[in-house]
Amino acid sequence: MAKPRKTYVCQACGSVSNRWQGQCPDCAEWNTLVEQAAPTAFSARHDLQTGGQRIQLARLDAAVELPPRISTGIAEFDRALGGGLVAGSATLMGGDPGIGKSTLLLQASANMARAGHAIVYISGEEAADQVRLRAMRLGLADAPIDLASATSVRDILTTLRSMESPVMLVIDSIQTMHSDLIEGAPGTVSQVRASAQELIRYAKDSGCAVILVGHVTKDGNIAGPRVLEHMVDTVMSFEGERSHQYRILRSIKNRFGATDEIGVFAMEEAGLSEVGNPSSLFLSDRDAQMPGTSVFPALEGTRPVLVEIQALTVRLSSGATPRRAVVGWDSGRLAMVLAVLEARCGLSFSTAEVYLNVAGGYRLSDPAADMAVAAALVSALSERPLGSGTIVFGELALSGELRPVAHAGLRLREAAKLGFEKALVPASVTAKASGDTGGMRLSSYARLANLVDQLLGRN
Repeated sequence: MAKPRKTYVCQACGSVSNRWQGQCPDCAEWNTLVEQAAPTAFSARHDLQTGGQRIQLARLDAAVELPPRISTGIAEFDRALGGGLVAGSATLMGGDPGIGKSTLLLQASANMARAGHAIVYISGEEAADQVRLRAMRLGLADAPIDLASATSVRDILTTLRSMESPVMLVIDSIQTMHSDLIEGAPGTVSQVRASAQELIRYAKDSGCAVILVGHVTKDGNIAGPRVLEHMVDTVMSFEGERSHQYRILRSIKNRFGATDEIGVFAMEEAGLSEVGNPSSLFLSDRDAQMPGTSVFPALEGTRPVLVEIQALTVRLSSGATPRRAVVGWDSGRLAMVLAVLEARCGLSFSTAEVYLNVAGGYRLSDPAADMAVAAALVSALSERPLGSGTIVFGELALSGELRPVAHAGLRLREAAKLGFEKALVPASVTAKASGDTGGMRLSSYARLANLVDQLLGRN
């Protein structure tokens, strides 16, 4: 290692000398030379405090025009995005194969192109003619979209830099992109990260909204490095069972809006259609009063969605271990509800098989569904229906106490619009506390045992 060279700097005039002297040879001042280590070539090259370009700082409170929202022409898509695309944003959309990601983006691209926006659609998995065939099947062949089939990020960016920046750029998919600056095949961690970084930088520099389609693993997570989700502004997940008609576009991360909004679509022959009333997909015929069912007003962002919870209990005559099967809900939470019903309400499920299903393939994560599940289980065990015009919601504590939930008034008003008349709710949910209830009749219960007594006619 090279020995660091020392210099002596005059504190009066700033002159530099290679050796110490009592008097500065330039300004003739005495005892002003101070020893200082001279920078080596390595330190000068790696010192980040000098040698860069000065950046322009902006005040947070400055009056500037904010980036405008761009409508995709699909209201449900705009709702999930928080009001539309933001210019210069990068959006990552993931979902299972065949769920409809490319179909949704092609429909959005066609709507925006027909509205006069410049749209570029780059497919790394299909040829341009194959994309054109799919557009013809969806009735979108007349949309002025610029199509290309390419996988080289350098070629894509060179083409985009040579033309006026489009309003939206779709990359389908990011796992097929390749950067010649990084060694490795497309889809590797380094290639996905490098390709996404170049495309995101283009979005920030040009103001073009970039949408990246991402593959998913067998666990449902977006394939590639986790840092990819940190790099983009918005992460969308397109969910739904392929055997069911509905599809849900859910926002997992959104720097420009809420992350609890959803868009609901139905898959049809002509592509994806918007569902203005999602409750119609998840509610069966409510005329017949069937035991073992309850209606729960789930809340997704600012949108209540009424879903039907179905329960079935089968008594076992032998000493076999009873089975617990759950579809659309957390199996651990079902075990908790069953334990509270046995310990706090005196009901026995130990000799009965329990099956729970959320109708329509909907997946519940709202803790307010505890009370609705408990009501469905009690109804199934006693063979007593709740009534076709009744909804149930409330969170259950291990002590058997029924706890309040958020946005009770919003849930009640949505149920009233669909013709429901009665609501079984926790005692803390009152008409005064929840505001306008839409004319719903409230039956309040402080503990789950009170609700069970009411359902079993023990009063």
